[in-house]
Amino acid sequence: MKNYFTQNWKVWAGFGLAAVLLFAVAPAVLSDFRLNLLGKFLCFGMVAVGIGLAWGRGGMLTLGQGVFFGLGAYIMAMHLKVADAAFRGDDVPDFMQIAGIRELPAYWQPFASPVVTVLGILVLPTLLAVLLGLGVFKRKVKGAYFAILSQALAAAFAILLIGQQSTGGSNGLNRFRGFFGLALNDPVNRRMLFFVAAATLLVLVAITRQLMYSRYGELLVAVRDQEERVRFLGYDPANVKVAAFAVAALFASVAGALFVPIVGIISPADVGIVPSIAFLIGVAIGGRSTLLGPVLGAVAVAWAQTSLSESFPSGWTYAQGLLFIVVVGFFPAGLAGILSALKARRTRAESTAPPVKNDDAPTPIGATS
Repeated sequence: MKNYFTQNWKVWAGFGLAAVLLFAVAPAVLSDFRLNLLGKFLCFGMVAVGIGLAWGRGGMLTLGQGVFFGLGAYIMAMHLKVADAAFRGDDVPDFMQIAGIRELPAYWQPFASPVVTVLGILVLPTLLAVLLGLGVFKRKVKGAYFAILSQALAAAFAILLIGQQSTGGSNGLNRFRGFFGLALNDPVNRRMLFFVAAATLLVLVAITRQLMYSRYGELLVAVRDQEERVRFLGYDPANVKVAAFAVAALFASVAGALFVPIVGIISPADVGIVPSIAFLIGVAIGGRSTLLGPVLGAVAVAWAQTSLSESFPSGWTYAQGLLFIVVVGFFPAGLAGILSALKARRTRAESTAPPVKNDDAPTPIGATS
């Protein structure tokens, strides 16, 4: 055990530093509004962690993560709306009363239970990803075809939500008052939500690191680089891909579930094609093949979007597209890849440097000067 901690001291130091920044520094220097905004960005970082595993290690260009993010978010939102209605003594949420719906839809009723809600957030998106992955990867669909298929799924999901009055239509679900018995208008509870998001992100990063550096992680990279060789060795590449795809879906669902109480709204605009591409842009900029690159890239892009869109509302979209083109075209490994390349170049330079001659060293006996 002691040897394990000695060999991984850098990893533990990194997690310790992240914990100090998130749990001590951020609450001390940020206002309640900015801290809540950072919690929103951390949710995007959770999605990015899963994309980094599926895309960076598995080579699956997942353009439909908005579907799984939306599933987790809407399941949580339905529970919160039902709980708010029960607290007021109503049979249906407020927006349903306005729309003339007098009875709670059948698919809403199970999510009145907190236990069923949590299980639904963890199981339903993961099960959907497994079924979708088996149907796609067993047929050897990959590359651009898989990307287009996942993007079409995100578009269809957003269109479906817009046409449903029972999920708020294009307005979505909002105005949540409580979160598992806690009042969301209480600053203490909102700060607690930030801590929950920060702890969840650290746990997801730790799980992803374990997967990346395990035997499964090596097999996933092998499937990405030489799928036919892996099949020749007796492994089924489809099963390997499905596992990574399901893990990414699970992470996105958890992020969506935490996004709802932190931000206070979920709508089709948050789960369609544009958000799915935005998730991918952050991962690409940060470095999809690294562990922390996707998280830092997603948080940085979200922060830049919020900051720049306040000053240049119409210019952020163009800046985001230009940044994505520059990174993909000239730095395909992302910003983290640039740092790794500089470090490798420095290591090569040091290893190939000629030995330094020490003029003060004594001349061996018999040697000519």
